[in-house]
Amino acid sequence: MTDFRSKLYERYVSAFKDESSTLREGELQAYFAWCEHKYLPLFAGLAPEAPILELGCGPGHMLRFLQAHGFRELTGIDVSAEQVRLAAASGIEARVADVFEFLRAAERGFDAILAIDFFEHFSKDELLELVPAIARALNPGGRLIVSTPNGEGLFPHQIIYGDLTHMTILTPESLQQLLRLWGFESFDFRETGPVPKNLAGRVRLVLWGLIKRGANLARRIETGKSQRLWTENMICCARKGQDV
Repeated sequence: MTDFRSKLYERYVSAFKDESSTLREGELQAYFAWCEHKYLPLFAGLAPEAPILELGCGPGHMLRFLQAHGFRELTGIDVSAEQVRLAAASGIEARVADVFEFLRAAERGFDAILAIDFFEHFSKDELLELVPAIARALNPGGRLIVSTPNGEGLFPHQIIYGDLTHMTILTPESLQQLLRLWGFESFDFRETGPVPKNLAGRVRLVLWGLIKRGANLARRIETGKSQRLWTENMICCARKGQDV
């Protein structure tokens, strides 16, 4: 990647996020509790030795979560050397790599590939090159787990426009359209909203349900349609077809 994004990625932490923005221990445990509701069910059935790759691993929080749940064959890559240093300092196997070069040279297949806050950093032309590379790197039946801004979300704009490196915003329909081209199937979409991990989370979850009802009422009045995912980000788990 040699366009304007390269300059931004060189100082992605120090200039834009600042190392103090990485999660402290209490914040990390709260994030892990949230991940238990949102992400852990997507790994059901995977053996502890299943090879798992995270694209754009950042400081390694998700890989640390998976490590805490017994997964052992974890690899992370990121184009930002600053992010990789943070991940490596926390004991995660992470390396600086261009995603296209890494996937092209991958010596083994993966049972799961994560792309969390990742797809939005690529143009449509790049995504049409990236997704087949991911499919080739997955074992048959392997799962791709994507979290990306939801273009149909109720308040997506601060996510969509909050980072100069964001290039493409997807909806559940356009993400399926993209992934189906390369043999992905069995789509499982989830919101990224509140979870009932404590009393505050339970209250937020009830209130969010009421807000969604109001949003769907407005949409039905305007268009006669409704939708299921309203959070600013969305999660999608898709399986690589056995015959791909």
